Amino acid sequence: MRSIRNMLTATLLTTGAVMTAAAGLSVASAQTTTTTTTPTGPTGGHHGWHHRHGPWHLLSKLGLSDAQKTQVKSIMTAAKPEMQSLHQQMRTNMEKLQQTQPSSANYSTIASQVSQTHGSLAAQMLTQQANVRAQIYKVLTPAQQTQLATLQAQMAARRQSHEAGAQAAPAAQ
Repeated sequence: MRSIRNMLTATLLTTGAVMTAAAGLSVASAQTTTTTTTPTGPTGGHHGWHHRHGPWHLLSKLGLSDAQKTQVKSIMTAAKPEMQSLHQQMRTNMEKLQQTQPSSANYSTIASQVSQTHGSLAAQMLTQQANVRAQIYKVLTPAQQTQLATLQAQMAARRQSHEAGAQAAPAAQ
């Protein structure tokens, strides 16, 4: 029972991260379809707290040329249907578990099936995201690749600092 609980917890946490990333990719793709007169990056600017910190936002800080923006947009547009399909499959899969009552005789079997399916879908999603990331990385110049690595390191440091502060706060009470 414990390994199933651990596996389900890990799957749900991974799924949350993947769905957040997928939502960011979907929003970023949708935002790139709008035209803008300001020199923002491929994400089209900030639209809420959860979009400011993602990797797609960092592209706007790299000073992409119009040709690069067009290439990034086409990469993201091409990936969008599969990402949306995987996202919908994950949502449908989770609904299957949510619609089953915990008191049901086959609840643990359904939970196990959902967990396995969700793991497979999450793996597909991560692979797709990695492919998109690799394609976009190839569009960048060596200087932009270096700048992106620096920005990502800064973002990771801020995230660790924030998490460390959040963990210390309850201990102070």
